[in-house]
Amino acid sequence: MVQSASKVLTVDEFISHYGECDRYELIDGELIEMEPTGPHEQVSALIGRKLNVEIDRQDLSYFIPHRCLIKLLGTETAFRPDVIVLDQTQLINEPLWQQQPVITSGNSIKLIAEVVSTNWQNDYARKAEDYALLGIPEYWIVDYLGIGGREYIGKPKQPTVTICNLIEDEYQKQLFQNNDRLISLIFPNLQLTAQQIFSARQSVTK
Repeated sequence: MVQSASKVLTVDEFISHYGECDRYELIDGELIEMEPTGPHEQVSALIGRKLNVEIDRQDLSYFIPHRCLIKLLGTETAFRPDVIVLDQTQLINEPLWQQQPVITSGNSIKLIAEVVSTNWQNDYARKAEDYALLGIPEYWIVDYLGIGGREYIGKPKQPTVTICNLIEDEYQKQLFQNNDRLISLIFPNLQLTAQQIFSARQSVTK
């Protein structure tokens, strides 16, 4: 992601002008242009597909929207997660949902996955803090290039999936690399390894 030179926006202005454009999110009133690569989208798509299989298999009241913003109340911030799992039963309590795909309550969210790009600090630090404050029970940080800081993914740096589970009001983090099977509290029967996610970015050759 790269920051776009722009005036400070309120979150309502952002939603009005950029809510339907997947290229932007808002952090502290600053417009952030999102520039995902093709491999980034391949990784996001695989995660969404695998989670949808679990949702369908368990007949859960969850779904993954194609487009969704998270409006952090009391701030000028609106995040646009790469993958977000919502609980349909909670949407009745969302004041904006009937008019636009905007979520304001952590109770509506079961899981978020962010696929790390060049601005990895936001995913590891800023979003982890805000998602914990919002009460989101599970947050995945999918660093398929292994570009995060060593304090987050260890040394030597390598591709890593960090799964953060909310315990009381803080995230407890577990790192998954290579052929480690991911352990998800939201989807305990999920059969997915870190390497399967990382391999999604590879082009198919004939």
